[in-house]
Amino acid sequence: MTWFTPEEVTAIVLSVKVALTAALASLPFGIAVAWLLARRRFPGKALLDAVVHLPLVLPPVVMGYALLMTLGTQGAVGGFLQQHFGIVFAFRWTGAALACAVMGFPLMVRAIRLSLENTDRRLEQAASTLGAGPWRVFFTITLPLAWPGLVAGAVLAFAKALGEFGATITFVSNIPGETQTLSSAIYGLMQVPGAESGIWRLAAVAVAISLGALLFSEWLVRRAHGREEI
Repeated sequence: MTWFTPEEVTAIVLSVKVALTAALASLPFGIAVAWLLARRRFPGKALLDAVVHLPLVLPPVVMGYALLMTLGTQGAVGGFLQQHFGIVFAFRWTGAALACAVMGFPLMVRAIRLSLENTDRRLEQAASTLGAGPWRVFFTITLPLAWPGLVAGAVLAFAKALGEFGATITFVSNIPGETQTLSSAIYGLMQVPGAESGIWRLAAVAVAISLGALLFSEWLVRRAHGREEI
């Protein structure tokens, strides 16, 4: 990476780290919520669906401020976590990952839910009649059938995390080496006269990583269906 300054390399590495952490950490919760919305009827289902998709319609700054007030060191939850467990999210890279996970969660849930709704439930019923328990059916039948949705949801969450700005800069600020991701680094360079080359370099990296993630997800899905050619 001789074309990039040390600060730019740090921002690139941190962005990938934050995006991967956000996508992978939220995936189990995304699967659980998507399954609940796709397969169960219960009072308040519409409300849960609306709350899950709320980050899509609220300004990212609002979500970042809500996270700061809740999970900041002065917030009720954040203060409790710091006092009893020594866990701090505000102004840390883990907080950036949390903010990105919250913003990308609706996209993940929506993709997985659509995949679950389109799976052939007769295969699950057949497995149950042959003696498979609910958990075995879920892990051996349901998840493999919903594989394309899982991949799409994880990639969408990763891409969203890679480009997230408003929520992260509000919750964790723009601290070089700690919370400065690609988006915040580009924003910082925009305030510096004559820094257009740095902006273009980082923008190109963001495009390349996002495009690579999309192509990789397509390859995984096609391989799952026995078609390895893209």
